[in-house]
Amino acid sequence: MGTPHAAVGSLRAVAASFDVVAVYTRADKPRGRGRQLSPSPLKQAAADLDVPIVQPKTLRGGTEADRLRRLDPDAVVVVAYGMILPPDVLAAPRLGCVNLHFSLLPRWRGAAPVERAILADDAETGVTTMLMDEGLDTGPILMQEAMPIADDDSTGTLTERLAARGAGLLVQTLDGLDAASITPVPQPAHGVTTAPKVEPAEAELDFTKAGADLARAVRAFDPSPGAYTWIAGTRVKVWRARVVDGDGAAGAVAATAADGIDVQTARGRLRLEVVQPEGKRRMTGAEFVRGRTVSVGESVGR
Repeated sequence: MGTPHAAVGSLRAVAASFDVVAVYTRADKPRGRGRQLSPSPLKQAAADLDVPIVQPKTLRGGTEADRLRRLDPDAVVVVAYGMILPPDVLAAPRLGCVNLHFSLLPRWRGAAPVERAILADDAETGVTTMLMDEGLDTGPILMQEAMPIADDDSTGTLTERLAARGAGLLVQTLDGLDAASITPVPQPAHGVTTAPKVEPAEAELDFTKAGADLARAVRAFDPSPGAYTWIAGTRVKVWRARVVDGDGAAGAVAATAADGIDVQTARGRLRLEVVQPEGKRRMTGAEFVRGRTVSVGESVGR
């Protein structure tokens, strides 16, 4: 059970070692300018593997639990599925429902563990396999593996590495469960943090904060929803930025450098190196300045 690209590697790894009797994924969604219905990345991967695909609107009501019992799986694997598994579904497989989560639980339970780890300036994160229960990422831990967070990691790059590492860990976990060589360990009560879904409003850059905080926000919100602000009356997404020295009034253009636009923050300046004006392509900060009048001292933001 899964939906985004981050789940594809796990499907391929599991399919290479086990018999996958079905893939559950979210319903096709309209995408692009034409709003044509498009399958999820996991559905596309399942089709390539010629695995039966199931796309229920809900898992509640007993219908999907009945279907699972007929499929008679030893285990259900869940990777970023995006739907709640009710008790009758959780109880259907012989070995239980195994979730691959992109954090070192109990830190960052919830929908956005990678984004929250970057925002919090964590030095490391990792992958966890756990037996699912009715709580939100509260089930007992099966296996874990840590991974450092690089200074230039975005949510996109870090998720890609975690997904690759997690796919291998998932196969090890299933082998261990089948051999009864893994003992589930309850999560500790201390160290619990939550990782709620990122709301688009969070991605607006607030220049009354420190530059280092804003640089992390740019990385955390890449690729979605994209950190943004307003410059010279234009809504602009910021895809790459770094902190440079400098003092002044927070929220104002402090300088226009050869490699970007320097905006003063509460501590240091944020150099906007790659930006994307609304409706335009990505460009360097210098290209943006050449196409518009951006004056030192003018306000940035709403």
